[in-house]
Amino acid sequence: MSQYPKAEACAASTHIVENMPPILENYNMFSSDITLMEALSREGAGWAIQNLKDYGQSCGSAEWILRGCEANRVKPVLETHDRYGNRIDRVTFHPAYHELMGSSLAQGLAGSPWARPGNGAHVARAAGSYMTGQVEAGHCCPVTMTFAAVPTLKKQADIAEEWLPKVLSTGYDPRNVPHTEKQSVTIGMAMTEKQGGSDVRSNSTRAYAVDRPGPGRSYELVGHKYFVSAPMCDAFLMLAQAEGGISCFLVPRWRPDGSKNPLQILQLKDKMGNASNASCETELRGALGWLIGEEGRGIANILEMVAMTRFDCLVTSAGAMRQHMTQIIHHTSHRQAFGNYLDRQPLMQNVLADLELEAEAATHMAFRVAKALDESQAGNDFEAGFARIATAVGKYWVCKRQPGHAYEAMECIGGSAVMENSIMPRFYREAPINTIWEGSGNVQCLDVLRAIDRDPHSLEAFLAEVGRGTGSNQQFDSYYSALQAEFARQDNIEYRARGIVEKMALALQGSLLLRNAPEYVSQAFSSARLGAGSGNTYGMLPDRIDCATLIDRGRINEVEGSGVERKLRSAG
Repeated sequence: MSQYPKAEACAASTHIVENMPPILENYNMFSSDITLMEALSREGAGWAIQNLKDYGQSCGSAEWILRGCEANRVKPVLETHDRYGNRIDRVTFHPAYHELMGSSLAQGLAGSPWARPGNGAHVARAAGSYMTGQVEAGHCCPVTMTFAAVPTLKKQADIAEEWLPKVLSTGYDPRNVPHTEKQSVTIGMAMTEKQGGSDVRSNSTRAYAVDRPGPGRSYELVGHKYFVSAPMCDAFLMLAQAEGGISCFLVPRWRPDGSKNPLQILQLKDKMGNASNASCETELRGALGWLIGEEGRGIANILEMVAMTRFDCLVTSAGAMRQHMTQIIHHTSHRQAFGNYLDRQPLMQNVLADLELEAEAATHMAFRVAKALDESQAGNDFEAGFARIATAVGKYWVCKRQPGHAYEAMECIGGSAVMENSIMPRFYREAPINTIWEGSGNVQCLDVLRAIDRDPHSLEAFLAEVGRGTGSNQQFDSYYSALQAEFARQDNIEYRARGIVEKMALALQGSLLLRNAPEYVSQAFSSARLGAGSGNTYGMLPDRIDCATLIDRGRINEVEGSGVERKLRSAG
């Protein structure tokens, strides 16, 4: 008989897992998100509810969550040559990456608003992107660039006629073959060079006309692009110096005769985040390309693409914040400490409610800009002016808030959130990407100032939109007046640009919430973000805020048949 019979009897049960949440999977990412559903109805895309509900079920499934993890666990690999020494410049990916790409393109995320424009088209697409980024953000890069390339490609009718039918296809063909052999293609972008970074006017890549210069004519490009995202795209919009100045070109990976175009990949970038998506350095050794528009108009032409990629940064950052909330509310509602569930403890409620306010405001802003894009496409000058500024303001603020939001969410979970088999480390590494790519914070602020200088109507439209929220909250009214006063001062305005753009973002968010969100949301936001002493540290909400109700708003609740869904169906 053992000397320690009680110990032996208990030994087999030492690893019972208690007080831990169940794995979060197999939920509907659309119908569990009340804020998203309301935005869809409000901004004109209620007709898309069933499609997005079906897509949301896929996005929240265990199968697709696993694919997101696998696409990041196994990074892309570069093969510069085949076994016989032929240059191939091929990047191979985990199969999960291709499955994600196929799903996103089938959903229309690369072209549906251009192929089928109309009321709510950009809003419905944004809802798909908002959910897709919560599953896996890296593959969103080539999807976004393909979507964003359309306005620039349309500037050259003959090129658009050849390429747009394949760009707007909902198919996906990852083969490394000429675009003439495909029914669907993806489009990338290459602007950045070592010596210039965001200052693309200093680009040194040269473009030489093959026969004679002019729009739609062929050129050969020689130079070095320091950052090319998604090098397996079928073609790239690039900037290069032609005789008439910096110009925009469409450069395919294959020449018309079927030979490989000399875009030679030097190395893949070893990024801290966005691991599933390949990014590279590329040398152009006489790469054949076609001029989009006039020589010397390259920056203006490609900026139409950049505006759309910046919009997607705004949308996917808002989506990431929603996923942070989904994770931490799920965790804290199942985890007990110090005698109660975490989400019922006052200090944790303060933090959770504050983070929920941030996610809610980001979503309202993103989908208001999406509606403005729909209205702009229909010829509404007011909405076009508003979108011109609001895109940069939203990209600056929401993307900049994402990293701190991700960190604070991890702290709510605790030690489990830093484990690599958790989803949170990936979201944390991904968080700075959107604020750096497509123009960092300073670039966005300077773009806002340039837009105001070149088109004062855009500022008038922005302030008019914000002003629609006045009259119901004194804090907001005072904040709006202070924002208007900022523009009355023109001294040192570039130095003050970050402060001005931050105020613009908060004022727009406050206005949207006052007009469209439940009162407990809008009043809490005004008190927390617009009042005296508002700071950047989460968990410092003023007294008398209904934290529990705010947290419940972000909780996963299937709302089949609820009042929210009935309202959506009615709107559709």
